[in-house]
Amino acid sequence: MSLLPLLLLVSYYVGTLGTHTEIKRVAEEKVTLPCHHQLGLPEKDTLDIEWLLTDNEGNQKVVITYSSRHVYSNLTEEQKGRVAFASNFLAGDASLQIEPLKPSDEGRYTCKVKNSGRYVWSHVILKVLVRPSKPKCELEGDLTEGSDLTLQCESSSGTKPIVYYWQRIPEKEGEDEHLPPKSRIDYNNPGRVLLQNLTMSSSGLYQCTAGNEAGKESCVVRVTVQYVQSIGMVAGAVTGIVAGALLIFLLVWLLIRRKDKERYEEEERPNEIREDAEAPKARLVKPSSSSSGSRSSRSGSSSTRSTANSASRSQRTLSTEAAPQPGLATQEYSLVGPEVRGSEPKKVHHATLTKAENTPSMIPSQSRAFQTV
Repeated sequence: MSLLPLLLLVSYYVGTLGTHTEIKRVAEEKVTLPCHHQLGLPEKDTLDIEWLLTDNEGNQKVVITYSSRHVYSNLTEEQKGRVAFASNFLAGDASLQIEPLKPSDEGRYTCKVKNSGRYVWSHVILKVLVRPSKPKCELEGDLTEGSDLTLQCESSSGTKPIVYYWQRIPEKEGEDEHLPPKSRIDYNNPGRVLLQNLTMSSSGLYQCTAGNEAGKESCVVRVTVQYVQSIGMVAGAVTGIVAGALLIFLLVWLLIRRKDKERYEEEERPNEIREDAEAPKARLVKPSSSSSGSRSSRSGSSSTRSTANSASRSQRTLSTEAAPQPGLATQEYSLVGPEVRGSEPKKVHHATLTKAENTPSMIPSQSRAFQTV
């Protein structure tokens, strides 16, 4: 007979341990953890209610309690002012309400209700979901035609796993929202997409979306592909420009040199003495030819004045040569000029002739013309 109450008590405890419930909620929202009992109706003075939290690290702490007709809710600094009984716990609803929800509230919650030696336990596993933070879109690579470009997208926070999705935003009617054909997704890092062999059609807006169970966030980046000419064309253009600049410089230099030369010649021309200019000539005539001597004296009077000294030296030379020699006829010559017109030749002394023979005479080329008739 004594074993029957014990068996009934064991079966009762097994039946009142309650169920294990799992609840997921997004951070900053409100959550209610259920806990129901029927132990408070007969005797309210002996009713005790207690909520315990076992966090992910295995630490246990009391969240809220009701004992001796008093409620104690501000038991932890992390949950102070955010926890309370959701309804009339004395009538059988001892559910726990948490608002606003924080990631630190995640864990295993246990509700224990005790009254007059009877117990009711229930367990609730709470998972707090955090939305992905706004991702940051970045470009890695060269934005030139024919090169490769990597699109990088990553959220700094959020409940794992976070799924990333890249797509193109159509800016014009008819544009495709899919990525270019030559695109590769890095499955080890879904936030990275490689755009291979860029073309001008690869330019546009690209959007990355990061999402999880709590929600999603996105970012946008613009890709502008630049056209690059071939190296040969660029080198040819540069060479042509340099050659043209050198040619222009050479032409300008030659023009400047030519102008300087012309200006120098113009400045030196008045001071130039021509060596090939013909000197004025004087004619020697016989004394008997009076008419011819008159014409010669009139035509050469101006030249004889400018060369008086040269004429005197020539006269002395002629007088010496006019000395009588054996076998030769002696003829007299006189220098017709304004100074000696109508007068006889002067006599030359022997001493003068001797001195003249010893002294070299410098007869200019212009004066030799007077020695020949």
